[in-house]
Amino acid sequence: MRFLSIYKTVETNVPPAPEHMARMETLIAEGMKAGWLVATEGCLPSALGARVRRSGGKVTVTDGPFVETKELVGGFAILEAASKEEAIELTRTFLGIAGDGECEIRQI
Repeated sequence: MRFLSIYKTVETNVPPAPEHMARMETLIAEGMKAGWLVATEGCLPSALGARVRRSGGKVTVTDGPFVETKELVGGFAILEAASKEEAIELTRTFLGIAGDGECEIRQI
């Protein structure tokens, strides 16, 4: 089964430390080699993004940054797991390296 893990965190606008990036790169390489990580990407700052919303037939566009939001999508991963419980355990491992935040896991 495949799961989409959406990582949400507080936007700091500070690049990760080289040591942190090295730990993430190791986890990603191990996950790809083992086959449980299908794809992953991080998001650029919200200042470079936009929100597009449709309500009542009207479409509005709001440019970033999104300062009113406490947590933003920081990235995603597509996981290959035998069960939701396994996807949760893989996500626990990710958060152990990524740090504070939450992941929403959805089967795809």
